[in-house]
Parts: sequence; C-alpha cells; structure tokens
Amino acid sequence: MNHVTHKTSSGAMEPAAHAGFPVTERQRGGAELTIVIPTLNERANIGLLVGRLRQSLRQIEWEVVFVDDDSKDGTIAAVRDIAAGDHRVRGIRRIARRGLAGACLEGILSSSAPFVAVMDGDLQHDETCLPAMFEIMRRGEADLVIASRYENAGSADRGLTRLRSSGSRLATRLARLLLKTPINDPMSGFFMLRRDIVDAVAPRLSRQGFKILLDIVASSAAPLRIREIPYVFGPRLHGQSKLDSLVVLEYAGLLVAKASGDLVSTRFLAFGLVGSAGVVVHLSVLHALLPHGVPFALAQTAAMFTAMAFNYTLNNTFTYRDQRRRGWRFLTGFAMFAALCSFGVIAGVGVSTLLYTSPSRWWAAGLAAAAVGAAWNYITNSAITWRAR
Repeated sequence: MNHVTHKTSSGAMEPAAHAGFPVTERQRGGAELTIVIPTLNERANIGLLVGRLRQSLRQIEWEVVFVDDDSKDGTIAAVRDIAAGDHRVRGIRRIARRGLAGACLEGILSSSAPFVAVMDGDLQHDETCLPAMFEIMRRGEADLVIASRYENAGSADRGLTRLRSSGSRLATRLARLLLKTPINDPMSGFFMLRRDIVDAVAPRLSRQGFKILLDIVASSAAPLRIREIPYVFGPRLHGQSKLDSLVVLEYAGLLVAKASGDLVSTRFLAFGLVGSAGVVVHLSVLHALLPHGVPFALAQTAAMFTAMAFNYTLNNTFTYRDQRRRGWRFLTGFAMFAALCSFGVIAGVGVSTLLYTSPSRWWAAGLAAAAVGAAWNYITNSAITWRAR
C-alpha cells in the first residue's frame, strides 16, 4: 500500500492520508464537551436544537449524542440526516429498552470527552447556559454544574403547569430531606459534570426512572463540588411530555433505594408493592369462594392463579416497563411466568392446606401460600421472563 506523507515543522514525516480519509478528518481533535440528549418522538425538535447548539457553542469543541428509544416518528432518521453533514452529531438507537436514566447513562458512557452535559430534547432547557457551565468546569471550580429552576433568577413557571410545578417542588423537598442533597434543584434534567465521575458510579446507577442527576449525587462515594446557575425553564414547542404516574412511583422507589444505601433496589421495591397488591387480590378471591362451599384446596388454587395473572400484568406494566412484553410476547411471557411459578403454586397449596385447621384461620393459610408464591415469582421471573435482552 502506498502512503502519502508530508513534512512537519520539526522535519518529521507524517502520513497525509490513510485508508481514503482526508487529513482534516483523521487529524481532527476530540470533543471537549459531549451533550447527551435522550429522545422519544422528538423528530420536530432535532433540527431546531442542533441549530441552537451550533449558535451557542461556537468557541467550544463539542459533540451531541441523541439517544433514542426507538421512536415511531422517525427521530433517529432526522438525527442521521443531520449527522451525514456534521461530524459533531451522533445518534444511538435503543431497541427494546426504555427509560430516560438508562438512555442518559448509555450516551455518557459512549463519550470520550472530559466533560458531559445532559439536557432534554424538547427545547425547554436553555442551551445558552452551556458556555457558562463549561467555563466553570474547565476552570476546575466544580465537579458538577446544575442549571437550576429554583436558584435566584431561575424559574419553572413558563414550562410547567401549576400541578407539575407543585409536584416538582414537593419531590425536591423530599430529596433534600431523605438524601441530604445540598442542592436547590435535585430534580433538574439539565446539568454538566466530569465524565470520570459517571464512570465511577455507573455500576450503582438505576437504569429506570427520569432523575439521573439525583442518582449520581446520591451514589457518589466522595462529596461532589456542586455549583448551580439559574435558568428559566421554557415551554415545550413540539411533542408531548413523557412524565406519567409510573414515573412518580419510580422516583419514590429511587428515594427509598438511595436512603437505604442501595440495600433495597428500585425494582425489588416495585416488585414488592405489586406483590402486596397481589396479596389483597389473593385473599379477596379466597374469601369470596369459601362461603359458597368451594373446597379449600380448589379455592386456594383459583386464588393463587388469579393473583398470578394480576401480578404478571402489573409487573409487566410497571416493574419491568423497560423490558415490557407486548403483543404475542405478552402471552408467551404469561405462559412462561405461569410455568415457572407452578412449583410455587403446588408448594403454596400444600403448605396452606396443612395450615388450614379451621375456617377462622383461613387468612393465615392464605398468607403462607402467598409468601411461597411471591418468592418464586421474583427469583425465577427476574432471571428468565424479563431477562435483559
């Protein structure tokens, strides 16, 4: 193979091109800053956001990574169209995975830049704050810079409804109370930090939920030097908010997980909550059948399978929403769930039948069977039915 060379100012010979790539491409320096933007159905915002970044970051070597959860509106196609003409734009398409926190983490870990920023793709975060945040980081004045809605001139009034604003402030107070976070806006989704901090805490971070900033701060072994700068949270221009009631429950789970030092995982807590509801369903069915003369063993079997179907549906919707089974896979998943739990059903019915000595103690026998079934549900199905793909 022939190599074309040129002489440098020191007299050394360097290849001018290699494997068909021009010198300008091969010798381009790496980014100083990576902006990670998780997306779901944000096609209309992609071009506008990239244009704003180009305008605001003229003095910085930057790149932007859009991490898309397999949007149906062609978001990743819009990203790739722009990336074809701008090397600073990249896209990651996630298949069969969901969750803002997990998307942020994947984007951050894909970066080689010393500093990373996270912001939303809905144009509600003020990209003109990025240069000031970067300058603070570059001068080594902080490990983490947060764009805060509740710092001095900051505001969330334009971008949130009254209900969501009240909920955000309540969530902030809970975070500061339970986790002792020394920041005014731990719920912020707009921040910048050293990439090596995320590298260090990544194994301890939750892939579920929406609030990765709170998780990073709470998971860091060493206290972080934190600065907050005010910004005005803008209105959404296109698309719809991804916040729903399940996100609120995930946030509560994250608080409990971090308050317990990660002894109780967010997923295990969610599974436990579903199991508690399943106990109520189980006992309700059992209590409804026994007065009608149904033999206890048959009533117990019916109650356990009813609770099993209830638990499977709720866990698939909530606990394992990032690995949710849909369509035909929902049915095959239930069949798998039932098969794996069959031993628990047999053992539960046997144990409860032994404990059932009188009609007045039906509840004790029912609880024993529910405990056996719950153990099988969690151990076997976490490993198989909703295994990571």
